[in-house]
Amino acid sequence: MDEYFLIFSLFFPRIVLLVYYFQGWYPENAVPLWGDVLLGVFAPRILILLYIYQNMGADNIWFAAHLIVLILAYFGGGRETVRRRSSREK
Repeated sequence: MDEYFLIFSLFFPRIVLLVYYFQGWYPENAVPLWGDVLLGVFAPRILILLYIYQNMGADNIWFAAHLIVLILAYFGGGRETVRRRSSREK
C-alpha cells in the first residue's frame, strides 16, 4: 500500500479516495463496487480500514493509527468539539 495514501487518508479520507479512484491508484480489495461507493460516501474511514486490513493485516501500526482516528472522529474527538456543543446548548 502506498505511504502517501496511508498518511493523507488520516486527515482527508474522502478526498484521498476520490483522487486515488480517478487516478486509477485504488488499493487492491475484495469489497464489491457498490460497497466501495456506499462506504466511500458515508463512512470513508471504515473503507480505508478495510483496505488496510485486507492488504497489510490488523497487526500493523497503520491499522491502529487509522482505528484511533476513526474512534476520535466519530465520538467527538477533542476539547473544541465539547466546547462547541456546550456553547450551542446554552
